Amino acid sequence: MSETMAALRQVDETCWEIPVEARPGMRVPARVFADGALLDQIAGDRSLEQLQNVAMLPGVRDAVLAMPDVHQGYGFPVGGVAATEPPDGVISPGGVGYDINCGVRLLALPLTATDLANRTKALVHEIARRVPVGSRHAHGRLRLSDHDLDRVLTDGPRVLAQEHGIGTLDDVAHTESEGRLPGADPSAVSERARTRGRDQLGTLGAGNHFLEVQRIAEITDRTAAAAFGLDVDQVVVLIHSGSRGLGHQVCTDHVRMMDSALRRFGIVLPDRQLACAPLSSPEASAYLAAMAAAANFAWANRATLAHHVRGAIAQVLGPAVAQGTRQVYDVAHNVAKMEQHGGRRLCVHRKGATRAFPPGSADIPEAYRTVGQPVFIPGSMGSPSFVLAGRPGAMERSFGSACHGAGRRLSRTAARRAITGADVRRRLAAEGIVVSGASSAGLAEEVPFAYKDVERVVGVVERAGLAARVARMVPLGVIKG
Repeated sequence: MSETMAALRQVDETCWEIPVEARPGMRVPARVFADGALLDQIAGDRSLEQLQNVAMLPGVRDAVLAMPDVHQGYGFPVGGVAATEPPDGVISPGGVGYDINCGVRLLALPLTATDLANRTKALVHEIARRVPVGSRHAHGRLRLSDHDLDRVLTDGPRVLAQEHGIGTLDDVAHTESEGRLPGADPSAVSERARTRGRDQLGTLGAGNHFLEVQRIAEITDRTAAAAFGLDVDQVVVLIHSGSRGLGHQVCTDHVRMMDSALRRFGIVLPDRQLACAPLSSPEASAYLAAMAAAANFAWANRATLAHHVRGAIAQVLGPAVAQGTRQVYDVAHNVAKMEQHGGRRLCVHRKGATRAFPPGSADIPEAYRTVGQPVFIPGSMGSPSFVLAGRPGAMERSFGSACHGAGRRLSRTAARRAITGADVRRRLAAEGIVVSGASSAGLAEEVPFAYKDVERVVGVVERAGLAARVARMVPLGVIKG
């Protein structure tokens, strides 16, 4: 057993803690939400060691947290949450990640899987025809002038709805932060980042990004489901993508900038991947302005993807079905936001973690305030995905956060060694799942057994009181990069 695992102490059924005494330099405890089986999987990488490193950051408050889907990442573990307090607390780009505002958007169609019947394949392939995929040479159909790009970076998808007919203002209202982080400054985004992102609106990307046509197999909370407009056998579309090359370059630029300034700040780090700057510094202000712009771009990207999906629905199922396709919500899971927690203004880093605000929060759409914020936990291709609703325990225990998916169990290399993409495609076809747009290597990397058991992950989140399940969805068709 590693020293890190040996230092864990069980707090309750779903929470373990590494105390500050376990390692010199820790300012707060490191806590992980898990069960025994998930802990065994977490022990297979450096994620808890990385969490201890995060606990050494200046200005970190209360505890640093790992969600049950946690796995090793860049600097911060993926599935990590940490809050720092101004002015001396820091912002760390590694606590947001390279895919700024990677997130999930759920669309609900006004028809059932029974109604869809034998048109599933046609719908999946029409969506794939309209949505560019892959990490390279994937260009969107929307060409933005410098002025229009600045508007998107500043104001997000609202600009697309008002000026380009992409999405609706109702979609904007049902988006976290209404699709706009304040303080975005296009001038803080480098020309290289702008070039990489300029023609990528409406592109899916590669890796774990996906678009799935799904069927609601089970409703657990009928009150919350009714508020979200969901019912058994309904067809939904789950979109998972982020800020593409623009966000990646923003992270690259500002990690480099902060790393070069660490000595001037007098900050000594256990891992240079945690490059950071005090929230009161010009470097932090520049990063927050660029990060907000990249986050707004990501929301605009998912809005454009949703527009392409509606176009495919209109083509295959008719304009009336497209017009009746409504956005349930859009959540970010790679972002840092200034929020009020315990009477303090904190910078909450969520890397591979979803905001999960409870009923009564003024920060979620009015229609959802009696039931809590929608939280989406995707599976991987052949596995289920879940809709949950935020609960008060999230505010008490995790700075209003829950997990963001199942979490990797195998590296991409290990997954490719274990199975071929052709075998994955055959397995999915045998289950009646239509697959489109995916490379064989990409399919192998994202095979369901490369991920933790999503049912187990969701169970931990629920028992910990962070969020409660509302609906379980199963895939009908998947589009991967």
